Amino acid sequence: MDLALLRTFVTVHRAGSFTRAAALLGLSQPAVTAQIRTLERQLGRPLFLRQARGVTPTTIGDELAHKAAPHLDALVEIVESGPDEDASLRTLHLAGPPEFTAERAVPALTALTGEDGQGFALRASFGNAEETLEGLSAGHHDLAIATAQPRGGLLTAAPLCDEEHALVAAPGWATKVDPGNVRHPVTPLPEVLPSLEHVPVVEVHESLPFVSRYWAAVFDSRPAATGTVVVPDLRAVLACVVAGAGLAVLPRYLCAGALSRGEVVALLEPAVPPLRTYFLVVRTGTLAMPHIARAHEWLLRAAVEWS
Repeated sequence: MDLALLRTFVTVHRAGSFTRAAALLGLSQPAVTAQIRTLERQLGRPLFLRQARGVTPTTIGDELAHKAAPHLDALVEIVESGPDEDASLRTLHLAGPPEFTAERAVPALTALTGEDGQGFALRASFGNAEETLEGLSAGHHDLAIATAQPRGGLLTAAPLCDEEHALVAAPGWATKVDPGNVRHPVTPLPEVLPSLEHVPVVEVHESLPFVSRYWAAVFDSRPAATGTVVVPDLRAVLACVVAGAGLAVLPRYLCAGALSRGEVVALLEPAVPPLRTYFLVVRTGTLAMPHIARAHEWLLRAAVEWS
């Protein structure tokens, strides 16, 4: 059996689409279709059911993928590492949300870039979860950090860490919300909500994604306010809050320094703070490549200290 046909088959099985598999393999869609048909003729059994959107593996297709994929991944590892296992010339392409990637992931990975001559070059790009996962699926990235867990067999995700969200504002606004106890408010949540709705909101998007998620989790309601200041970067949101522009919901790690310096204060300290989970995502099978596997393991280890 031709190994090239098996490689194409496993890629289609993971991608769930001839078109997507063709992009990953650097082939045309008709070439991928022809290779799958050839393999099906050789086996005498259909491997996929063609549907309006993509393909679904048959029982024999699932069985073949289960048997073949680990061996193909092992061959990829041999080819990628080479006889001397020198990964120093490899480049790791990382993608993720700008703030988390810049503040946490990139600094953690730079410890590996020159480690004992066995490191790798690092290239990082920023984007939202949808953009990042689409780019990873298309082969533009090797490793992605996303706030959404992908579905299907093309991508494999591991929980990385949880991010706590805090409702913060400059001290001047905090006194208006809860003048009796600014640093650790004790006002019952239903009573403090009306005063919060008079404070201007700083957000990353007009849809108020962070504030809306916080309001739903803490108050079981939707925010009444609209964004007064909208800037597409959480670090800029923090700067605006420090300057007194209004309240914002920010990751705790991002505003921890400003909180400790008293530049901002937490308006509320709910018993169960809202959380958001980050996932570390790769294309299925690519952990056979040493530089991707090392970066993946290193980030998972570093994330133990982030939660």
